[in-house]
Amino acid sequence: MPGGLSFASASGRPSVRAILCHPGSHPIPAKPDSALLRAPAAGASPALPHRPASPDGDALLDALPDLALLVGRDGVLLAQGGGRDAGLRPRAGGTGRPLEASWPAPVATLLKQLTRKAIAQRATAEARFASDGAEYGAQSWPRGPDRAVCIIRRLGCCAADDRESAPQASVRLDRRGFLRRFKESTAWAAMRETPLALAVIHLDGVADIAQVLASRLSEQVTSAAIRRLPAPPQAADSQGAEPPWYLGQLSDSLLAVVFEGGAERDPIEACVARICASLRQPVHAGDAEFHLTPCAGVAILGRDAATPKLLLEQARAAAMEARRGAAAQEIRFFSDTMRLRALARIDLTRELRDAIAAGDIRLRYTGRHDLRTGRLTACVGYLRWQHPLRGEIRPAEFLALAAATGLATALSRAVLAHVREDFAVLAARCAPDVHVSFGALRHHILHEDFLGDVSRLIEEGGVPAERLEVRIAEKVFITRDSAQSRALGRLGVRLVVDEVARGMGSLDALARAPIWGLQLDRAWVAALRTDPVAGRVCRAAIEMAAALGLIAIGNGVDDAATRETLLAIGCAHGSGDLYRDAELDITPR
Repeated sequence: MPGGLSFASASGRPSVRAILCHPGSHPIPAKPDSALLRAPAAGASPALPHRPASPDGDALLDALPDLALLVGRDGVLLAQGGGRDAGLRPRAGGTGRPLEASWPAPVATLLKQLTRKAIAQRATAEARFASDGAEYGAQSWPRGPDRAVCIIRRLGCCAADDRESAPQASVRLDRRGFLRRFKESTAWAAMRETPLALAVIHLDGVADIAQVLASRLSEQVTSAAIRRLPAPPQAADSQGAEPPWYLGQLSDSLLAVVFEGGAERDPIEACVARICASLRQPVHAGDAEFHLTPCAGVAILGRDAATPKLLLEQARAAAMEARRGAAAQEIRFFSDTMRLRALARIDLTRELRDAIAAGDIRLRYTGRHDLRTGRLTACVGYLRWQHPLRGEIRPAEFLALAAATGLATALSRAVLAHVREDFAVLAARCAPDVHVSFGALRHHILHEDFLGDVSRLIEEGGVPAERLEVRIAEKVFITRDSAQSRALGRLGVRLVVDEVARGMGSLDALARAPIWGLQLDRAWVAALRTDPVAGRVCRAAIEMAAALGLIAIGNGVDDAATRETLLAIGCAHGSGDLYRDAELDITPR
């Protein structure tokens, strides 16, 4: 901004002074007799009379291209100036009044959030938003414990089809303010004996965006999804419509919805379903499209918990139960059964730790075949835990538990050590060119000892490098240093990227790494003949593999029709229930 602003007290003395300059500009010296902006001193009323600014000062202030605001923590506009080119000048007489008196509610809310964020973090906060067909950038700097300076600059016009799709700001909801209001709501509900419910919504996909791309982008995507949520009602309807609610953010991937004045299951479930449906819609950022998967859980005050802390814990437990469930769109209400399951998971964690130490979790092998000839080309290992009392435990259950308890790396390393014994059995049953495929877990792949573990297996004669295949899930592969892929290539190990098209991918990473093949996610292959979208995804992945000189592999070849379809679109290798008989022949005993 080619200029500066000096904030002075009502008496004309510069008791609060802030010179705002953009890089490369020079501040204009402020004089007490011609202050450009005058804000009330701390504790003074904005309505107190003050000496008017000189005509020269007003003219200079009006000539500033960017809009400058001094905003209090409570959202009151303390001083304003400039905005010749911003196109977002506030309404007359806005000084000393809430921001809502001068700007539309969405803009005022954003500016308040930006101000509070800057004050709370004691750092510059930035955001972008659209209003009346124009795009703006806003920056806020803290000026003491209770106010911040906000500069708004017009960035350009916003295309009609981009106004709704672009992430408009990366400002999070006020977490401290929400927790304070939540405690007050529970206290009032307990005192008045009125119902209150809490829904916690976990957003799957936010952590992946932050890890793979950038945390700032994940904030923008989350913020864009939040801003388009349906507006809450202001009062409960006597005929059983949804009760009043307000929204809060507990963490980057956790939202909370507090329902006041009603705890009936059906209205709450309908409202949470509507919120989740909105969050499930794709979010566009430039040329990219992001999909979030909300999983919701609900707990009710008085029925499930008596304190705010316990109510929050029970709602989170219900949300995690919904996340673990087969139907991600189902909303879970907390129950005593979940409490028992939580205790059962504690027991299961202890048993999992013991099973890893005893080597009870091994690999079951299924065959990967040439789809034209039926020839076995690889023995693909998948985790299997045969519990002595519980029976076979699904990998989805104990893998999530291992990741949550820090046992995933130990589990993956222990299973890799058993590949030596498995290969001795498989080598005697299979042709000399058949590979053994091991799918390492994410935490193990990202561990500093992963390369050493694979190298040790080869050097100690466990598996020849030319017959070992390592599978890495695509969303994990793109987070790794490319040097690790090259190191595996130098060892002579065959590298396959697994679960292709399940989540995020990077064409650049796939093109540069020494990869042998791409294995399509089972869900897409299984739906290949019935879902047009699955058909397009499979064709695109197979064509991408061909363009990169890689081998396409289909996982989910459950019948002859799927095999023929894969062959027709260029995929020559696959595994699935169609080769179940072959699986029994190659499983070590």
